[in-house]
Amino acid sequence: MKKLINAPEDVVREELEGLALAHAGMVRVSLDPYMVVRADAPVLGKVALVSGGGSGHEPMHGGFVGAGMLDAACPGEVFTSPTPDQILAATKAVDGGAGVLHIVKNYTGDILNFEMAAELAREEGIEVEAVVVADDVAVRDSLYTAGRRGVGATVLAEKLCGAAAAEGRPLKEVADVCRHVNDFARSMGMALTSCVTPSAGRPTFDLGEDEMEIGIGIHGEPGRERMKVAPADDIVALLAGPVVEDLPFRAGDSVLAFVNGLGGTPLIELYIVYRELHRFLAGRGILVGRNLVGSYITSLEMAGCSITLLKLDDELARLWDAPVVTPGLRWGA
Repeated sequence: MKKLINAPEDVVREELEGLALAHAGMVRVSLDPYMVVRADAPVLGKVALVSGGGSGHEPMHGGFVGAGMLDAACPGEVFTSPTPDQILAATKAVDGGAGVLHIVKNYTGDILNFEMAAELAREEGIEVEAVVVADDVAVRDSLYTAGRRGVGATVLAEKLCGAAAAEGRPLKEVADVCRHVNDFARSMGMALTSCVTPSAGRPTFDLGEDEMEIGIGIHGEPGRERMKVAPADDIVALLAGPVVEDLPFRAGDSVLAFVNGLGGTPLIELYIVYRELHRFLAGRGILVGRNLVGSYITSLEMAGCSITLLKLDDELARLWDAPVVTPGLRWGA
């Protein structure tokens, strides 16, 4: 194992210390319990957004804390759900009196711990709503989930809900934006290599030198099919086909097309994927109204990518274009 770390047990703490030093004007970081909070929190009168999950998916979630996106993120240990006490502490830290929205990826541990934290927060008089994101079309159930996994659409939900909250919308309306994103976004990913968790020091799963996994999860959960490595254009068809068919997306639709790297894929390859995705969609009469290309929800150093499509309307496009200032995503400010 070759990693730029000191000791496996210190990875998350030292990463958070580095994040705090690099973005001191944007976020503040707690190490007991672990949480990343926007520097000016709580923002009085604004609905606050809290998300979280296992570390190893950076910049998700801590890199999306800031104006126009999340108010707080709760990082667990690598590929491990955050604890209820982390989530409760973050919820209390950012509550500005207008309620708190929990954006939760569909993984069993995340759901249980966010539910417990929400109950405790409500007992303290904080209004909390929770929305579970489940957008992965590859499989219905996996090692970590009942139902579809929550993946790329979570990034889009955090951005769009952050913009809605920044406009001063009430909690129910912000939560409805998140539900809408979940209803109209679909994703699927693939891997060329496994990742190596610092504590294990070996690949999470075995994948031959000439093999790829279609439909992989962000923790290395099995996908739909293991097959020989194919050209990028063929891989796009294997991912985008099921995504388009699931909703389904139809001719005349406008979409936000998100090509995401899983941590070990260079941007040059992601643009090759985006090129073919754009052509694939055009061939079906689907317009790319907005796009995002880069590594935003990763799986340590896994080589591979995911494709997410969100059906756009004028309102979602406007929220997407709204200013955002976070360590991992920023424009318009």
